[in-house]
Amino acid sequence: MWESICLTLMATAGNNIGKVLQKKGTVVLPPLSLRPKVLKSYLFNKSWSAGFVMDILGAALMLKALSLAPVSIIQPVSGCGLAILAVFSHFYLKEVMNSLDWIGIVLAGIGTIGVGAGGKEQSPTVSLLRLPWLVFSISILFIVLNAWLHIYKSKRLDQELMNYEVVEEIISGLESGILFGFSSALSKLGFVLSEQGFSKMLVPICILISICCSAFGFICQTRGLKHGRAIVVSTCAAVASIVTGVLAGMFALGESLPSAPVARLSLLLGWLLIISGIILLVCSARIMSILPRPLRRLLRSSKERNHKLRRSFSARPKEASPNAVIHASTLHHLMSSSAVKENS
Repeated sequence: MWESICLTLMATAGNNIGKVLQKKGTVVLPPLSLRPKVLKSYLFNKSWSAGFVMDILGAALMLKALSLAPVSIIQPVSGCGLAILAVFSHFYLKEVMNSLDWIGIVLAGIGTIGVGAGGKEQSPTVSLLRLPWLVFSISILFIVLNAWLHIYKSKRLDQELMNYEVVEEIISGLESGILFGFSSALSKLGFVLSEQGFSKMLVPICILISICCSAFGFICQTRGLKHGRAIVVSTCAAVASIVTGVLAGMFALGESLPSAPVARLSLLLGWLLIISGIILLVCSARIMSILPRPLRRLLRSSKERNHKLRRSFSARPKEASPNAVIHASTLHHLMSSSAVKENS
């Protein structure tokens, strides 16, 4: 179990950090196209090529982890990529972090230990009767969410309002997170069916369908990030991805909670701490802004206070905290298959 968790942490670190490096490299690169000169400029850019390699390796490690452990373990742990990315942004990109960011990282780390301690090796059995019901349920859920989104869009257009409403941001985040979580479950499905004696060809077929789901999830996420607030979309997508992966694993793949009370409590607390850490990381800047001023000063590090004094009205973008890097690079990428699709 610990081997699978370590593989997942390395995979999600590769996915998230790889995208940050790619984004950093594209600052001085032309728009990507199939022209030989443009492709050559990308390949010879150290930041972009290093990020691309890390992203691909992360995708491969994630698939390996899914082949070894239940998706209800792998998917929550993959959410810790936000914490890894925050630490990377702090030490490599010199981003300033407040106390809430560090608390979120600690919570995610403790949650990962809890999942590892409470998780158990399983031999899941796919329920061929439950699988169609799972697909049907997700389809109905998407129909409801899209109908709800259409209603709010029509209402906003009738009132000639330009800004996205909170409900629209939440729906976009939920849709992308559900697709990412379902994508992870589909990848695991191929490995489970292969172990049960079905054709080995089901593994690449399930992975291909998984990539398609992640691609649609990326579209939903991009739509939300383009028109809505990154904080709301990112939080909903991350939590929905974990919850969907856990429920899909237990409902359709035959995964179960540990029978021992201590192990079960450890696993449940681990899930809760990881989700809490993710929400705190994504929303720390917003939470800090609504706290009373004395408490805000207490939670800010001396480095952050000095940074604000030096660069209060500089040309640096407003969202310069580690959360800005997280918002721009991660939610499409808590999933390995999403990373493969995006880079292809």
